[in-house]
Amino acid sequence: MMKKINYHIGLDDTDHLEVGCTTEKMNDFLNFLNIKLNITILELKLVRLWPFASRRTRGNAALSGIIEIDTKDEKKFLKLCKQWFDDLLNETLNHPESNYCASPALIISRSQFPKIFYSETVKGHVFLENRISDIEELNCTVHSHESKWGIIGASAAIAWSPNESSTLELISWRKNSMIGKMRLLNLEKINKLDLKYPGTFLNRDPSKNHPLISPRTPCPVLYGIRGRSIQELNEAHAWLQSDDLFEKCQDYKIHKTNQLTDDHTNLSHGTVLTTPLIIKGAHSSITVFSNNDNLTLVAFSEGGPVNKLLRLLMPGDRICWTGLTCPDDGSIHVEKLSLFDSVPRISSRPKCCSRSMKSAGNNQKLRCIVCGREVTKHWLSDKVDLSGIMMINNWVEPNPSNRRHLAKPLDFGIPIQ
Repeated sequence: MMKKINYHIGLDDTDHLEVGCTTEKMNDFLNFLNIKLNITILELKLVRLWPFASRRTRGNAALSGIIEIDTKDEKKFLKLCKQWFDDLLNETLNHPESNYCASPALIISRSQFPKIFYSETVKGHVFLENRISDIEELNCTVHSHESKWGIIGASAAIAWSPNESSTLELISWRKNSMIGKMRLLNLEKINKLDLKYPGTFLNRDPSKNHPLISPRTPCPVLYGIRGRSIQELNEAHAWLQSDDLFEKCQDYKIHKTNQLTDDHTNLSHGTVLTTPLIIKGAHSSITVFSNNDNLTLVAFSEGGPVNKLLRLLMPGDRICWTGLTCPDDGSIHVEKLSLFDSVPRISSRPKCCSRSMKSAGNNQKLRCIVCGREVTKHWLSDKVDLSGIMMINNWVEPNPSNRRHLAKPLDFGIPIQ
């Protein structure tokens, strides 16, 4: 029986802005190997990384995979990896788009990388020099552009380990002749997708009647269907492709992903110190006291329910949130928000004879100006009115169209420490 050997492959930074897609390049690479060698794909991973990364692309995703090859093919495999990457690099350097400044990297390793490579890269800034130094201590092969930026994402993708909170995404790619043209989709069928296949999710944004499975840029991706069952994803894909009104794809693969996990954020809590400040564009912010520090929380207008709730907050309110610290100004961009303990909202003085009672003077009681009745001075108060805000277990989140790939929907569970 032929002996087998496993390899971990990481790929990143092959695309830029609206040009290209790393998922497609990874698929091309695997197809290339499959033609030249007898390979088995054991696992394919799509890993979203820190949304504030300076070189991020549309979804800031890196790809990795685990493949199995015959031991006798190991030298040929490594030679083919270099051949494919050299062709990719040549394509990158000679791309006709003037703004195409990709910095691809392909990493090949016999073993999985330390988990800290992933956690560091999904939660914050990683210094390239540090990651290169860490990589050099491992027994792996690295092919990269001279600027080496792709090493960060490629190594993080190899380091990520799927777990019970991981999801799946079936990604289909367009035929070359269709790239750049309007996608041919059947909106009515997309609207029925989660009803026919309830194990799929985030197929559309019901608040806008907008499909979420297809990109809006001229990239090679036709659509992506998210779910938890490989069988159901395959069935959903076949159902869409069977429609004459749907564009036919060139190829597709199912990836394990860290999407919808909240791996990029931590749960925080604090006390509101200021009334909301609303600035041009309808964005709003407050100052809170948390962990012996004053923090600025920002909710953008696109946050919808999050922005609405933040505007209702008052000094003394106790809140919880998840969000990202902006490296530019240190403010926290709120992704989910909960008001768990509110101060009373003063409404009015008590009434008597259908009129508000008046103060009789400093340190005096309240008096009815009609009948003269007196009561101890006090105010009437109400609870904060949340009736106009869609909440789940006392939490709010943006509408589906305005969430990050990494943000865990409240339907999947509320944030916990």
